[in-house]
Amino acid sequence: MKQLTKAEEEIMQVLWQLKKANVKRIIEEFPKPKPAYNTVSTIVRILENKGFVDYEKQGKGHVYFPLMAKESYSNQSINKLVDNYFQGSFKSMVSFFVKKNDVNLKDLESILKEINKKEK
Repeated sequence: MKQLTKAEEEIMQVLWQLKKANVKRIIEEFPKPKPAYNTVSTIVRILENKGFVDYEKQGKGHVYFPLMAKESYSNQSINKLVDNYFQGSFKSMVSFFVKKNDVNLKDLESILKEINKKEK
């Protein structure tokens, strides 16, 4: 899977939220200062070339939609992070985040409850 740049990921976040949108609608979702129309249009075409989005013709324009689910991208990104920085060990990754982010016991218990729910 190809990785997304920060700008590409921002566009994908909007498309995952909206499901379908033209460039103008995508821009509306951004805070001020809004990105330029040509910038967003270019990034959407790059996403199309990378296989992340497709479009349907609507009048004179295009309506874009994601081809990859957010969950799939998130899962692949997390796996790449674990492989590249934690030698493939989720335990090492969780331990790192617990130490560096001062996670308290209550939060850890909540995480464990979620894991146990998924296992059942």
